[in-house]
Amino acid sequence: MQLTRRAALAGAAGAGAVGVMGLAACESNDSSSSSSPATDTSALALSSTTWNHDATNDVYYQLGKIYVATPAAADYETLGVYVPGEYFTATANSDGTYTTTISTSGSVGNYTAATAPIVFPVNTPGYSAQKPPTEYSYDDASSYLEAGFVYVLAGVRGKDSNTDSYTGNAPWGVTDLKAAVRYVRYNADVIPGDKGGMFVFGHSGGGAQSAIVGASGDSELYTPYLESLGAAMSTADGEAISDAIAGAMCWCPITSLDYADAAYEWNMGQFASTDTRAPGTWTAAFSSDLADAFATHLNDLGLEDESGQVLTLTRSPSGRYLAGSYYDHVLAAVDTSLNRFLSYTTFPYTPSNSFTAGFSGGSVGGNTPTDPPTDPPSVPGGDSSQTSTTYQSVEEYIAHLNTDSTWVQYDAASGTAKVVSLEGFVKSQKPPTKAVGAFDGVDRSATENVVLGLGAEGLHFAPVSHDVIAAGQEEYADLSGWDSTYGASEYELDFEETDSTGQDVTSRLGMYDPMYFLSDHYDGYGSSTVAPHWRIRTGIQQGDTASTVEINLAAALRNHGRTVDFATVWGEGHTPAEETGEAADGFIAWVQESLA
Repeated sequence: MQLTRRAALAGAAGAGAVGVMGLAACESNDSSSSSSPATDTSALALSSTTWNHDATNDVYYQLGKIYVATPAAADYETLGVYVPGEYFTATANSDGTYTTTISTSGSVGNYTAATAPIVFPVNTPGYSAQKPPTEYSYDDASSYLEAGFVYVLAGVRGKDSNTDSYTGNAPWGVTDLKAAVRYVRYNADVIPGDKGGMFVFGHSGGGAQSAIVGASGDSELYTPYLESLGAAMSTADGEAISDAIAGAMCWCPITSLDYADAAYEWNMGQFASTDTRAPGTWTAAFSSDLADAFATHLNDLGLEDESGQVLTLTRSPSGRYLAGSYYDHVLAAVDTSLNRFLSYTTFPYTPSNSFTAGFSGGSVGGNTPTDPPTDPPSVPGGDSSQTSTTYQSVEEYIAHLNTDSTWVQYDAASGTAKVVSLEGFVKSQKPPTKAVGAFDGVDRSATENVVLGLGAEGLHFAPVSHDVIAAGQEEYADLSGWDSTYGASEYELDFEETDSTGQDVTSRLGMYDPMYFLSDHYDGYGSSTVAPHWRIRTGIQQGDTASTVEINLAAALRNHGRTVDFATVWGEGHTPAEETGEAADGFIAWVQESLA
């Protein structure tokens, strides 16, 4: 039966091939092994004579522009470009289109055609595909255009875009985004905007892919994939084109998948005792062992806080490694979130929580998803009645938080709170909503198994899960729920599978992990151009991933010398969370500040 499954996977890889190319192991950044001939990308030139014009809002736009010379997925690999009218001098053509030249005098706000930021929405919840625009709509892009931005909406493949002729598994979604960035630079003389001021922004899987694009600029690991599509690798004059960007806006990024299962169990799972974490089950033992493995990994990362202190975990009298400077760092992030909330919240207060998985319409950007969200919404345990309860005072709200245990201390004189227990916080506000094996499911059924699979088939991808099971499966076999199909050998078989470029699953995993490029724990460190500007926002109540994911990402970026605007937003879940105001407004203001 195993051979049949492996044969099916091999068939899926072959069906999705867009051209077989050699590639060295993931640890090597030498792309010279590719034997593909150079692709003629002259067809990628965007015409200056075919612009459409929205006279009501003074926007010039072009849709359906194929951004690679040899597309694998023609139904996805097109984009739309939207430009404020002030950035063009235009002449009407007889067919209703316009011929344009870039204006040297027009401006919108503080921006000109030369200085305007260029923004790319990444609306890919659950690492799903993003459809390109096929009809013009001002609404989705309006906030950005009115701010003077150039808006580029690119179709990209995802885990749900698999056909007989192409696949959308990692790293194709990010590859498509990189190709779109390169296309805009290839057409620098036709598309207004600052080509050094490009920003991506997204939520959930889109936040993750935004982080990957931001961290992996010009990584040679992507070269074979880009070349297979005929992406713009150089200008007509032979000058190299970059896919590095200026900044990434990441709401609730579901990323760092290599240790996501372990992080989930350390941060949240170790405090639960039901379902797959019920005593006597093999998955409960697996959960504890994963939590320990996270501590080992965290200590290997060598992250530092803003004062330069190395962040580590140490054993604790109870629980799994609930001591050390890293534990204090995580607790401080929760503490900061709560105190910021108290500083901008007026009581009486009625919580109104959001737990959406994808963008809603064009409020943040991108096309409205046509399918239901692929990330399940979080439901905060111990606090599900919030939406119908009004708290008359801070003291009443703090008492509510401490209903089951005292984990928040409040000083009315100073108006500040102190969070004293991660366990108390998690049980009250952030209980796990996913089973053990939250991302690399023990039966390969998690969303991310397909993201890193081949076609619609999920694959195991996390070496840490393999290693923990390999060490513990004799013990696990004596516990409730164990099945031999959960054994380490299943992981080993999956790790051998390769995609159409010859990359195995763990190599592709590195390509989809921003930390691979940010931490010297990984071989990818120093091999990419990392975006200088970052903004990370997450709803602290989300059960979709551990808080450690965004905390570690922010720390690694700061350690890398990057500017990071980071906040975990109290009272919000898995949503484009903002402390105040709308998500789009927060993003726009941050871009403006970053480029000031």
